[in-house]
Amino acid sequence: MEKQEILSAIQKLVADILEQKGLDVVTLDASTELLGGELGIDSLDLATLVRELEETTGRDPFSEGFIEFRTAGELADLYVR
Repeated sequence: MEKQEILSAIQKLVADILEQKGLDVVTLDASTELLGGELGIDSLDLATLVRELEETTGRDPFSEGFIEFRTAGELADLYVR
């Protein structure tokens, strides 16, 4: 998958998470911080997001340990490699 496709998947998954939590859906881009920013998602939501991305892409960039990322773009890059 291309980075833009993965970013689109991240946008959709984040929107789903925010809707389930009753929060306003926001548009994100590659520079949007996933935790500690304005999104309103927590570490459990982020784990759900990563699991869904693994199912969507068939890739598990965390299989050998945690890789640090802060933004949607950095997360997308992990699935492009």
